[in-house]
Amino acid sequence: MHSDDFRLTAKTWQTPWVVILGGCLISLIGFGARSSYGLYLGPITQELGWTRETFAFAMALQNLFWGMMLPLSGMLADRIGPLWVIGVGALIYAFGTVDSWLVWKLTGGVHITDTTNASRTLLFDIREMRWSDEMCDLLNVPMSALPEVRPSSGRFGVTTDNLPIPSGIPVSGIAGDQQAALFGQACFEPGQAKNTYGTGSFVLMNVGPVCPEPVEGLLTTVAWTLDEGGEWKTTYAYEGAIFVTGAAVQWLRDGLGIITSSADIGPLAETVDDAGGVVIVPAFTGLGSPWWDPYARGTVLGITRGTTRAHLARAVVDSMALQTRDAVEAMVAASGVALAELRVDGGASVMNLLLRLQADQLGISVRRPTDQETTSLGAAFLAGLAEGIWPDLGSIEARWSTDVLVEPHPSESIERALADAQYDTWKRAVERSLRWAHDGD
Repeated sequence: MHSDDFRLTAKTWQTPWVVILGGCLISLIGFGARSSYGLYLGPITQELGWTRETFAFAMALQNLFWGMMLPLSGMLADRIGPLWVIGVGALIYAFGTVDSWLVWKLTGGVHITDTTNASRTLLFDIREMRWSDEMCDLLNVPMSALPEVRPSSGRFGVTTDNLPIPSGIPVSGIAGDQQAALFGQACFEPGQAKNTYGTGSFVLMNVGPVCPEPVEGLLTTVAWTLDEGGEWKTTYAYEGAIFVTGAAVQWLRDGLGIITSSADIGPLAETVDDAGGVVIVPAFTGLGSPWWDPYARGTVLGITRGTTRAHLARAVVDSMALQTRDAVEAMVAASGVALAELRVDGGASVMNLLLRLQADQLGISVRRPTDQETTSLGAAFLAGLAEGIWPDLGSIEARWSTDVLVEPHPSESIERALADAQYDTWKRAVERSLRWAHDGD
């Protein structure tokens, strides 16, 4: 943990007196964690001579989805540092998600998390908004060791002495990375949605204050919880996790050598009118929402003698929009609410070509915000809401602004007909990729 990291954080968000915790802050500090969802149990000091095997008491569980580790996958003795197990006569465990460890260190011992991070541990009842007795009993987790769960916005504590930042700074906003991005995109009304085009893509849709029933192929999650006059108000979301989008660009660069820089893909893809019949299903690690098939494998279909590297680049860009349509259509079907627009962020959102393709695939407006660091912005909004920088959600929404707005072609246009035909072809290609590596086949 370096002082420069904290200075960078304060400069980026221009709120040097409020500490805000989100997925981006965690990556800036650089614990080597991919997200705020992994649960870590800190080590006893090495003087005790405990091995990792002795210390790790949790059973291994399957990853929740790409890049996120379930809370009890037992990571441990050498990952975090010398604190995080407390001994009082007998050994007492204190553990939680990465955000709770950060708050512990920043405040000198406040052991809390927020509802968004708690909802990703499989130990939290997202309907009752409390730790689940049933799951804790099932996994033999002592509830006394779990952090207190609080709303995402509020004064959690203040920074302690002996840190590379001043003491007394309020720690006031916590959120998981994708939930923070949804908040940062000001998707405050049911039916509003965002997509983050990163190494993978994550589509989140606000579904309102009532927790929906589980849906095949989608995750149901807490979007955020606000404390309104002492009453918790929770907003829920559907999440569609797409395993590979930007990672396919890396494959073109590092695996095939088609491009020398990730930034080359947009200009190269725009040199052709379409992919020339090529379809790439980038199921390099299986397919996520709505398919959830770990046995799917990547496919490249439709290659001819005339296929060029530009066609392959265009097919990869197409796959980003097509996979997003898969997830959005599943969300619309599950919620019964049609999207009016999609707000986008992440590295690939800089490609205007992708935004045009996405608008025609979905038949709705696509907006890219002026400030595209929406995860950091969402955590900052939550902190600022708690500290009175913004008095309400309306003032935050008023601050949100559009950089690029792309409208779809009219529904009866040839462009939309071609987009629908392309989607039909995409579904045929996906069917060929499914269950490819299944042991029983």
